[in-house]
Amino acid sequence: MQTMRKPARVYWVTPAVSAAIGFVYLIGFTIGGHPLDGLAGLGVMLLFGAGLAIAGRRSETVRGLLDRRDERITGIDLRATAFTAVVLIVAILAGFVVSVARGQSDKPYALLGAIGGLAYVGAVIWFRVRT
Repeated sequence: MQTMRKPARVYWVTPAVSAAIGFVYLIGFTIGGHPLDGLAGLGVMLLFGAGLAIAGRRSETVRGLLDRRDERITGIDLRATAFTAVVLIVAILAGFVVSVARGQSDKPYALLGAIGGLAYVGAVIWFRVRT
């Protein structure tokens, strides 16, 4: 099976998005009156992006996750993403139950659960229509 060659710039998308998120953190924290926290967030995201770029040069797994050319690693990423989703669903449901049991507001957990549920239903419909 022949795979199509993607441009090398695809490799840099994740580190670039990491940097962009860092700048969003900086702006958000600065608007909130905590510019030093914003600088810390920016620094963490820049280090994360640089770490990915460096690790991608030495690690087949990281390189595969960044450039999406290896079907086996893409499958591993898909299963890891699904596992993460299940863990987050359980955490959101547990947080919802604990907050209700303590008499606290359930709104943050209910909102996250609703967003996740709608995203799931929308994705099922989208992928069903496309195939």
